[in-house]
Amino acid sequence: MKSKFAKKPDAESATPGATAVAEARSTPVSTKLKVLLVDDHPITRQGMKALVNQQPNLEVCGEADNAAYAIELVGRLQPDLAIVDIALKTTNGIELTKNIKVHAPNLPVLIVSMHDEGLYAERALRAGAMGYLMKQEASEKIIAAIQRLLQGEIYLSDKIKEKMLHRFVNKKGEGMVFSIDTLSDREMEVFQLIGNGYSTRQIAQKLNLSSKTIDSYREHLKLKLNLESGAELVRHAIQWARSEGTV
Repeated sequence: MKSKFAKKPDAESATPGATAVAEARSTPVSTKLKVLLVDDHPITRQGMKALVNQQPNLEVCGEADNAAYAIELVGRLQPDLAIVDIALKTTNGIELTKNIKVHAPNLPVLIVSMHDEGLYAERALRAGAMGYLMKQEASEKIIAAIQRLLQGEIYLSDKIKEKMLHRFVNKKGEGMVFSIDTLSDREMEVFQLIGNGYSTRQIAQKLNLSSKTIDSYREHLKLKLNLESGAELVRHAIQWARSEGTV
């Protein structure tokens, strides 16, 4: 017959399962919204992480420096928002955004990039992003942009919103806009660099591609833009870059 004064088991002698349940019940569940960072520059990620983690309702849940790992983290961590750079090692952020939308259609994506918003903001939105922010403005505006997207709204600078509205109302340069919009994201990168005065060799180095590959992109650009020569392509690219204010 057991004594009513028998010693109860302490925490160390309790069954592991019971201890785990007790710990799980006592551990508070985080109510912060999770942000995934995708950028191949560690210093940039470190700065953004510090800004995000200072907010009482936000936390960085994961970091990726390439598209494949980013897609893996989207599925594994199920973030509430992803911040994506355009310039990644193996692909670009716009293509990654399209892929993210296949795996997580409701995940808001904010593009934060050094690339000019005049050339890439609209393309980012068409890819499924809900916002575009220049890296030069990130330290001051990234939290406001994040909060805007988490509320289901789109974030763009006043400058690009006015430009898009002006184009919609006046439909100026409709033919050129259409032809430019037929370019792939990589072709657009090459086209912009040509307009900014880069040579084939310089473009190849900047994009980590061969000169032969850049020559192929030049040929594709001439075909898509209905241009007859390399010199005409350069003039067209410079004209476009100046009209967009990227030079």
